[in-house]
Amino acid sequence: MTTPTVTNGCLLVAEPFLGDSNFERSVVLVCEHNEDGTFGLVLNQIAQVKLNDVLTEEMYHDYSLYVGGPVQQNTLHYIHRLGDLLDDSISLGNGLYWSGNFEQLKQLINAGTVRENDIRFFVGYSGWSDGQLEEEMSQKAWIISQTDADFIFDTPSDQFWRGVLRRMGGQYRVLSHYPVDPRLN
Repeated sequence: MTTPTVTNGCLLVAEPFLGDSNFERSVVLVCEHNEDGTFGLVLNQIAQVKLNDVLTEEMYHDYSLYVGGPVQQNTLHYIHRLGDLLDDSISLGNGLYWSGNFEQLKQLINAGTVRENDIRFFVGYSGWSDGQLEEEMSQKAWIISQTDADFIFDTPSDQFWRGVLRRMGGQYRVLSHYPVDPRLN
């Protein structure tokens, strides 16, 4: 059996015993993985604020905001399934895109062209320097999975971690039922 490798567009699923509070039961979408390191966004941590709370100019529609990770939480990032509708988008495969022309995006949002379940905004990101993620992978801290845009945008964030593991089946389906604190069982 081949060990899956980290690639752009894959998911890093925190194994249930991961002791890092930043990533407990997290699912991270890898947006960029290369010789310099890895950039990703946590998909299932909703922020306490909404998009209009962090922008200098208000948008017509106020979107939910997610915590992309513990790094540079003063930055804004987004993923979407708008494809070529948004210039300069970076394809992550399977109908999923990262970034794009933000001025154009604001116009599309204010025109009502973008539905909330077609885009997800993040403050901050998750980052690993060269070799750091590989070290964590050797410690079995992360499970690699594949995904598609429909699963990301149509699965409620509070069911996301379990949902990814269930989709993977087998031993991962069993892990999806593991309690957050087994001492409380």
